[in-house]
Amino acid sequence: MPRAAVALSGGIDSAVTALLLKEQGYNVVGITAKTTCSEDADIVVENAKKVADKLHIEHFSIDVTKEFDEKVIKYFINSYKKGQTPNPCIMCNKYIKWGILYDYALKSLNADYLATGHYASIRNIDGIFKLYPASDEHKDQLYFLFLLNQEKLSKTLFPLSGYKKCEVREIASNYNLPPKSAKESQDICFIKAPLTTKKYLNNLIPPSEGCFAEKKTGKILGKHNGFWQYTIGQRKGIGIAAPEALYVTGIDAETNTVFTGYKDELYTDSLILENIYWSYPQKDNDFDGLVKIRYNMKEVEAHISQKNDGIVINFKEPVSAVTKGQACVIYDKKDRHLIGGGFI
Repeated sequence: MPRAAVALSGGIDSAVTALLLKEQGYNVVGITAKTTCSEDADIVVENAKKVADKLHIEHFSIDVTKEFDEKVIKYFINSYKKGQTPNPCIMCNKYIKWGILYDYALKSLNADYLATGHYASIRNIDGIFKLYPASDEHKDQLYFLFLLNQEKLSKTLFPLSGYKKCEVREIASNYNLPPKSAKESQDICFIKAPLTTKKYLNNLIPPSEGCFAEKKTGKILGKHNGFWQYTIGQRKGIGIAAPEALYVTGIDAETNTVFTGYKDELYTDSLILENIYWSYPQKDNDFDGLVKIRYNMKEVEAHISQKNDGIVINFKEPVSAVTKGQACVIYDKKDRHLIGGGFI
């Protein structure tokens, strides 16, 4: 009987993941990471334990507060300090879920697999493990998983790959899972309402007066209290009168300057990735594919070229708001499986 360690968060997706695996005959155990020293983190562990008790499976919790602070929270804050827009979920997946939890599951718990509630599908095709979109296109999470290598993919289970979110909710309701106090996961788990990203950063970074400047001319348009409060493509919160809506088109962290322009100035034809992670070895240096430069966008067609200085992405049609620090993820044009990705 194969043994699967399920990353339990106390929420619906991971609870149903554990239930499905148990029904499929796996020897299931639950494992939960305590990520911060907070009441919310304690509640996550408590809810995960309640799910495990409900399913009559063992439950283990691991304190990863130090590693989470170093690899996720500090990365998040430092990225903004450099004028970038970070992807904390991708770093959490790399260092926490498929780092500490993965190692603990396979080495300390003698599990054969780590299972999570991600909406994605892993297929073994001619000995190569490939990530495909889940059935629920609105919940597809390939974008956050491009750092998983062949070893990790071969030891990972995504039981929700064939389910719609509404079906998962129905299963959870039928089995009275999870605890009623559990909430849907947030985009940034360590920033709790009513805090916003801007307020969170302002609590940690002292205000520093800088300038809004017109991108094309360099003309000073106004003042702000810190470039980290803005991101490329932002429209609201600029507070400068103009004939048309102004957008953030660039950020210079060294001079604390936020550049603005009109909507048409946000578009670009290409970008360069200096480092890229291939999900599996690629045969061609030049090929057509599909690309995402942020999670909440539809894939767009592009030509991918491997050059000496990195990967060049030439878009078929110009795309808006290419942002440093965000992930650029590449998919196969024919069947949309994940090929690789990197950070802009």
